[in-house]
Amino acid sequence: MAVVTKAPKTGAGKGSDAPDVVREKVERKFQYPGIPTTCDGSETVVHVETNVCQASGAYPITSSTNMGGGFNSAVSNGYRNLWGDVLMFVEPESEHSAATFCEGFACAGGRVTNFTSGQGLVLMKEVLYVISGKRLPVVFNIGARALTSHSLNVHAGHDDMMSVADCGWGMLFGRNAQEAGDLCLISRRAAEASSTPFFNVQDGFLTTHTVEKVRLPELEFMKAYIGKPEDKLMNLMDPANPIMSGVVQNQDSYMKGKIAQRAYYDRVGPALEDAFQEFYEQTGRRYDFIESYECEDAEYVIVGMGCYMETAYATVDYLRSKLGIRVGAVTVTCFRPFPSQQLVAALKNCKAITVLERMDDPLSTTGNHLTREIKAAFCDAMLGQNGLPKIQRLPRIFSGAAGLGSRDVRPGDLMAAVDNMREVDGPGRDYFCLGIQHPLALKIKEDPDLREPGSFSMRGHSVGGFGSVTTNKVIATIAGDVFGMDVQAYPKYGSEKKGLPTTYYLTISNQHILLHSELEFVDLVVLNDTTAILSGNPLVGLVEGGAIVMQSAFRDAKDVWDRIPTHHKTFIRQKKIRVFFADMVQIARDVASVADLQMRMQGIVLLGAFLKLTPYSQKSGMTNDQVYAGVEKAIRKYFGKRGDRVVQDNMTCVKRGYEEMQEVPASIIQSS
Repeated sequence: MAVVTKAPKTGAGKGSDAPDVVREKVERKFQYPGIPTTCDGSETVVHVETNVCQASGAYPITSSTNMGGGFNSAVSNGYRNLWGDVLMFVEPESEHSAATFCEGFACAGGRVTNFTSGQGLVLMKEVLYVISGKRLPVVFNIGARALTSHSLNVHAGHDDMMSVADCGWGMLFGRNAQEAGDLCLISRRAAEASSTPFFNVQDGFLTTHTVEKVRLPELEFMKAYIGKPEDKLMNLMDPANPIMSGVVQNQDSYMKGKIAQRAYYDRVGPALEDAFQEFYEQTGRRYDFIESYECEDAEYVIVGMGCYMETAYATVDYLRSKLGIRVGAVTVTCFRPFPSQQLVAALKNCKAITVLERMDDPLSTTGNHLTREIKAAFCDAMLGQNGLPKIQRLPRIFSGAAGLGSRDVRPGDLMAAVDNMREVDGPGRDYFCLGIQHPLALKIKEDPDLREPGSFSMRGHSVGGFGSVTTNKVIATIAGDVFGMDVQAYPKYGSEKKGLPTTYYLTISNQHILLHSELEFVDLVVLNDTTAILSGNPLVGLVEGGAIVMQSAFRDAKDVWDRIPTHHKTFIRQKKIRVFFADMVQIARDVASVADLQMRMQGIVLLGAFLKLTPYSQKSGMTNDQVYAGVEKAIRKYFGKRGDRVVQDNMTCVKRGYEEMQEVPASIIQSS
């Protein structure tokens, strides 16, 4: 069980620079600390799988598509894995067929992976049982997604994972891009050591598409940590070594074979322990079945899986330091095999726990899946059964649904869950939900700004994209790779996207960014489309002294100011907001040599404004040429495949954005 007692500064909670690791680094240098870069959770997985695997069979489904696309791109470019094998990618007619391809490839002794989400995972369930029954140690990478029940949603949910929790696969959940890649590697080692397949899970969009500062595992480390496929895997189809697998068995034999499988599952826990420990010994990034945070003296503990557990850590810090409430948090990293002993040991002394889950199972009267597992573990502990030490008392167990379909989970929501445990407003609700208006929902009383001091946050509003999401990723890449900051950048849009509102978020900090929630407190608001300022309140949360960057076809500052709605003008004056503008549309029209990129280049102009309005370029001590060289490298990452002319067009947009961005003078703002 990993234990963290202070908020992680950089990397994951159990990542490279978690407090327990930072202290040890003073005395110890790890051989493979990782390659620093900036990318999303999909890219970290692709980095691992293209180097250790031989093939992938996958059918594209949101939000896993970028993982499959990344692997396929490597195949198209002739990339070879660490042992020189030419990669293979097969896209059959469905997810069921993709899983069957993986089964066949693994039966032949090959190392194979898959990328899927939501309905795609459920469609392949029949094959998942077969893969585990044949002891094929594959790893499937999941962008966990809400299932289509009452409506279609392509965003984060854990009901797809719970629907396959009985298939005999190991199951690890990451909270951020760093963990998505690291746990992919750990899953592979444990799978092959135990002859048991594994799911490596990250939250759809909230992690698969969120750009963060990470350390990618070095090639030399992965090669030694995983080992050559031919040395680790068995070819079930080798005629020189014939075996029986997947045959028909009747009443006399089936049960014997099924129960005999338990011998393999007994290996999974020890295999994971070994994989966790060896990974830590080589990299300094520590993982375990669960991670306890500030639980030593905690009276109340939040338990959950996935990205919002890092938000819980920041909330715990606030509740302890500002309000004196003894709160802790426990992240469940490994759902299969279920860590009953570790959870009971971590939670047995608290008064109450709240289990948050990204799903809802209304016909279960004892809670959702994780809640039921924890209740069963405590029942065994009360009776001293199944290897659990006997305990004398039970904490009260509350259960809540949060974050379904990527619904925002804020610090205020988590504070409400703690109040419910403490029964501040009367008897606590055994089951509740967070983040919506409903009779079961807990209401937010306070939603504090829990960003680290010195952080910079930006929120952008667009209609139909205009390249703004990619621009946000490029800015994050520049802030992380060029200026050496920690970053977090992610979009919010519906499955329809085109023609509808798009919001994008970026935070830059000197420390690891724990908050995985929409940004209400921001230093800069970007209005790529002026329609955004005419509807709703896009300026909400803009801090005093902040800034606005907006698209405007007008060259005169007074013309720009006159067209801002009166209630926004009042807010701007009161908060002492600076207002900047440029004709991003015209710049893109002037520059774009490729017609279909004209609209996307409107967003890239914002890069120039970012360089001009933020202090990172000046603080870096770099010359303009050095900064622009870093910017070009970042742009080439996203647009290089379109050719050098497109890259240079983008660079021209950036430079014109820097030069042509104007400010509405304070004299105009205050005089009208």
